[in-house]
Amino acid sequence: MDVIWFAFFAVLLAGYFALEGFDLGVGVLLPVLGRTREGRDRMVAAMAPYVLANEVWLVAVAGTLFGVYPALEGEVLFALYPVVVAMLLSWVLRDAGLWFRRRADGRGWRGFWDAMIAFGSLGLSFGWGMALYAAATGFSASPVHPLGLMLGVVVTLLFAWHGWTFLAWRAPGDFGAARPGRALVLSGAVAALPAAGVLAGAMPYLIEHSASPDTLNVLSLMVLPFAPIMLGAQVWVWRTFRPGKDAFRLPSFF
Repeated sequence: MDVIWFAFFAVLLAGYFALEGFDLGVGVLLPVLGRTREGRDRMVAAMAPYVLANEVWLVAVAGTLFGVYPALEGEVLFALYPVVVAMLLSWVLRDAGLWFRRRADGRGWRGFWDAMIAFGSLGLSFGWGMALYAAATGFSASPVHPLGLMLGVVVTLLFAWHGWTFLAWRAPGDFGAARPGRALVLSGAVAALPAAGVLAGAMPYLIEHSASPDTLNVLSLMVLPFAPIMLGAQVWVWRTFRPGKDAFRLPSFF
């Protein structure tokens, strides 16, 4: 059962990087590709329908981490406390920017919240790289380390490339040459590589520190039946908002 839960956790974390990665990448690219107000509106509208569905994966990752590996909760939060706080703040700012940017029409208002989207996306992307470095060292090294900072840059660049590929798929011809769906799948797989690499190295440690068999059995009964629902919701979102389906119409909640 511990191997099954490790596989489930690995799929969730890699899936988060592959899916939320393009949202964060679009946010990072907002000042680069969105040179005009119309361009930024089109970029946000292209990725907005996917944001809430993708963030569900992060909630599932956190719940699985602390439910299946309870011994790691204090260790992770203690070792990564400044990084976790910075990432949570970045998450709030990014989502606040998405929610508030169209609540008023002033140029300064839009510009401020667009900057928050870019800043929050950058903070989350960079923070994930630092967190992965700390996890790869068994939380024995500070995430504010040259290698941790380098991995933060790598993850940010991978997310930015993934975001650019997503825009080229979702809005063909508007943000560079059109890209097919298989290019988006490839960029998602590459964006998930850092997380997959750390998980592969941590597999023996995580399995050894899994919760008791009784706890895992209870979690299986409570959680795993809902996995098909989450997967079905993701399929519905991607089918509903595929290219050509109102690519630049913002959903009502943004």
